[in-house]
Amino acid sequence: MTVAPPLADVVTDALSGIAQALEVPVHVAAIVLLLVLALELGRGLTEAWRRARPGRPRLVETLARALADPGSAPHVAREAPTPLAERAVRDIAAARATRREEAVEHALADYELGVQRRLDRTRMLVRAGPALGLMGTLIPLAPGLGALGRGDFQALADDLQVAFAATVVGILVGTVSFTLTLVRTRVYTEDLAALERASASTAPAHAPPVPHVRVTESIGEHAT
Repeated sequence: MTVAPPLADVVTDALSGIAQALEVPVHVAAIVLLLVLALELGRGLTEAWRRARPGRPRLVETLARALADPGSAPHVAREAPTPLAERAVRDIAAARATRREEAVEHALADYELGVQRRLDRTRMLVRAGPALGLMGTLIPLAPGLGALGRGDFQALADDLQVAFAATVVGILVGTVSFTLTLVRTRVYTEDLAALERASASTAPAHAPPVPHVRVTESIGEHAT
C-alpha cells in the first residue's frame, strides 16, 4: 500500500520546483535590465552632450526664436538640449502660429507626458533591478546549501558565485538608474520652466497666461 506524502512535503517540493524553474529566467531578466540601463545611459550621455556643447543657446532663447519665426521652428528646434524639448519647441511654435493659447497649453502638457514616460523607464529599473538581483541571489542558495550538506564544496562555490554576481548586477542597475532618474528629473524640470517662461513672455497681450503644468511636483513625487 502506497502512503501519500504529507501535504507539507508536497507544498515544499512545489515551491522548490518553482524557484528552480525561475533561476534561468531571473538571470536572463537581470542581464536584460543591464542592457536597458546601458541604453538609457547612452541616451543620457547624448542629451548631456547636446546640453553642454559649446555655443549652444539657452532653451528660452531657442523657443523665442522659433516663436518669432514659426516657419524656421523645425530648424531652430534642433538646438534644443533634448529630443523632448526639441519636439516641444516645434509644437509650441506651431500652436502659437494658430493664435490659440489653449494649444500652447496642450503642447506643454504633451511635453510633461513625454517626460513622465522617459522617467518611467529608469524608475522601473530602480525597483526591478534590486528585486531581480535578490531573486537571483536567493534561488541558487537552496541547491548550494544542499551541496554543503553533501560535502560538495565545489558545487557550493559555483552556486555562491552565481548568487553574488546577481547581487552585484541588481545593485548596479538600481543605483545607476536611481542617479539617472534624479538627474533627468532636475534637467527636465528646468527645461519645462524655460519653455513656460518663453511662452509667457511672447504671448499676445490679449491672451490669458499659459497655466502652469506643475510638472515639478508630479515628476518629483515619482523620482524615487
